[in-house]
Amino acid sequence: MTVKRIVPNFHSTDPAKSKAFYRDVLDLEIAMDFGWIVTFAAETNAPPQLSIASEGGAGTMVPDVSIEVDDVDAVYRRAQAGGHDIVYSLCDEDWGVRRFYVRDPCGKVLNILSHS
Repeated sequence: MTVKRIVPNFHSTDPAKSKAFYRDVLDLEIAMDFGWIVTFAAETNAPPQLSIASEGGAGTMVPDVSIEVDDVDAVYRRAQAGGHDIVYSLCDEDWGVRRFYVRDPCGKVLNILSHS
């Protein structure tokens, strides 16, 4: 048996806000939109991963999902420009990542990161 992918599902009362956030901040494309569910996708292939944590590192809360990007600074600027709730400011962590936390329109905390 092989796990082919892992897809987080976030509840939203206003999918339109999520569409704008994930398109404008993270450049994700809409892969499927049935009105009651919207799926976003990127043109990359990565192995499925699932993390279980007692904290988010550096004493932070455990984020709902981690999203690795190629330019975390650009995503941080977009999130700030959009007035999104930055939960944990952009910083370089001891374990080799540059990251920040932002709250999406569904209320989920996203760990946006790039590896050093």
